[in-house]
Amino acid sequence: MTVTVLPAEVGTEAGADQPRPLRPRRGPADLVFRGGVRAAGVLVLLVMTMVGVFLAYRATLALRVAGPDFLTTETWEPDSGNFGIAAVLTGTVLIAAVAICVAVPLATGTALYISEFAPRRIRRTLVSLVDLMAAVPSVVYGLWGAFLLQGQVIGLSRWLSTWLGWIPPFRVSGADPRDPLSPPAAYTSSTFIAGLVVALMITPIVCSVMREVFSQAPVGEREGAYALGATRWGMIRAVVLPFGKGGMIGGSMLGLGRALGETIAVYMIISPVFAIQPHLLANGANSVSALIALRYGDASTIGISALMAAGLALFTLTLVVNFVASSIIARSRSGAASDA
Repeated sequence: MTVTVLPAEVGTEAGADQPRPLRPRRGPADLVFRGGVRAAGVLVLLVMTMVGVFLAYRATLALRVAGPDFLTTETWEPDSGNFGIAAVLTGTVLIAAVAICVAVPLATGTALYISEFAPRRIRRTLVSLVDLMAAVPSVVYGLWGAFLLQGQVIGLSRWLSTWLGWIPPFRVSGADPRDPLSPPAAYTSSTFIAGLVVALMITPIVCSVMREVFSQAPVGEREGAYALGATRWGMIRAVVLPFGKGGMIGGSMLGLGRALGETIAVYMIISPVFAIQPHLLANGANSVSALIALRYGDASTIGISALMAAGLALFTLTLVVNFVASSIIARSRSGAASDA
């Protein structure tokens, strides 16, 4: 891009400070780049709009039959006209909440270690390993969670139920956590186990975003903190974490969006129940994506429309989460330049 500097206007007083008007002259490459970026942005918005319109159109029949009860009904019997997403939507939110509560501290610690503490010679290897975890297929995580993790977590679930059972989400009905002979089936296929698997799936994504933001913390402010006598952890608390707050929120919301829509891994672990299940450690859970995968193959016309309505609700929920995250990130300081 070239800039044309126009001469000062005739008649100005000698010695007066007059800003010189700058008029950018955009070359062909600038015009092509701007047009390409604009077209890509419009295309993304167009595709999202088309997805929403398609889901809304296909869901019209089910929404007309169910009416407002679609959001409050727990059972799923589309052929009899009695169906709703209260149970599956609650299960989706609970699984995603467990995943975020586990993934965010793990991703934050990993990102801080890689960007601030890891020796330079192994930093690139750690980054590659974290990125490779994000490339593992969902079905592999599902198999690992169903056949290995589930048996190892039963003891933890029993311990949590024993000591935190007075809190409703950690209570397990029909099982005595203090009885060592109590059958472990009451703790399998639970929201907690599904959330742990999803947490390991979204941790690499959240960690990658946080690591990039932490590494961009202003060098001048880092050195200023050290000059004032701060320790490395003090510098991280005073400079890195406040600077990376927006990136931390953005990465967490990106992981939350992935957790809300996870299908195969959750489908392989949970035992579907069509009732609101607020007990995280108890057997039985459900999610919108798992419901669609479970019922799509043998669904009738009204059943397909009901599944489209459930997909529309999940699509809307994901958009709301992303819009809230964008508004929070826009008010944060991440990416701001340092004056030091």
